[in-house]
Amino acid sequence: MKILVDVKDEKALFLMEVLKGFSFVKKTETLSKPRTKALKDFKEAVEQVNLDKKGKIKLKSIHSLLDEI
Repeated sequence: MKILVDVKDEKALFLMEVLKGFSFVKKTETLSKPRTKALKDFKEAVEQVNLDKKGKIKLKSIHSLLDEI
């Protein structure tokens, strides 16, 4: 299982060291700001697709998006 935790910068190193001390933690990794933004944008896109599938919102078709370019 993967867990994403948002931590204040001044506490990040401490938390990373604590996590590394647990035998069941396989890997710890810090994310760069661009990667964090990309993950956030991807999560938002998935949420929008799920809302579209439920009929709560209507997304644009690929054809209308391509017409805008």
